Amino acid sequence: MIRTIVFDLGKVLIPFDWQRGYDAFAAASPYPAGEVRRRIKETGLFDGFERGKVEPGEVAQRISAALDLNVTFGQFRELWSSIFLPETIIADEMLERLRRGRRLLLLSNTDSIHFQWVKERYSLLRHFDDFVLSFELGMRKPEPAIYRETTLRAGCEPGQIFFTDDRLDNVEGAQQAGIDAVQFLSVEQLERELKSRGVEW
Repeated sequence: MIRTIVFDLGKVLIPFDWQRGYDAFAAASPYPAGEVRRRIKETGLFDGFERGKVEPGEVAQRISAALDLNVTFGQFRELWSSIFLPETIIADEMLERLRRGRRLLLLSNTDSIHFQWVKERYSLLRHFDDFVLSFELGMRKPEPAIYRETTLRAGCEPGQIFFTDDRLDNVEGAQQAGIDAVQFLSVEQLERELKSRGVEW
């Protein structure tokens, strides 16, 4: 029996597209989007930021320097978060019904700017009992330790947890930890997977 359902955030609950971000930065800097992408990558900040090892202010400062930006932290925050699209993938109502009699957890590789932005703008996060976040834990999917932490917070056996993620490597990492996990392909496919496990909503 599934007692806890765990969702990834990006491209499962909320759509995002990094190209939107590169385009937004390009509009505020002297560089085209392709050059923006290269310069951001060359900072080497991404992994450390998602592990909480680099402070938001430092990220804003270093990326602004790399892109010759003259923006406030608030403006940088908007540019950095412009990757998110307004409409959610999974409906608020579905999460509300799934939570009845079960725990809902969020398991995400994300950074502090993005997560705070999402919390402020997407009401569906109110349905979650806990958030397992890479930047708070200093670890990322598909590392085994983050699945152990997820199982601990789920409050049940790994086999009683259902997890969905758009990335296959993250799904396989969860499966190796004994969690019932499937790759997210569509809402319709997710509904079929849940119903096949006796999850009704």
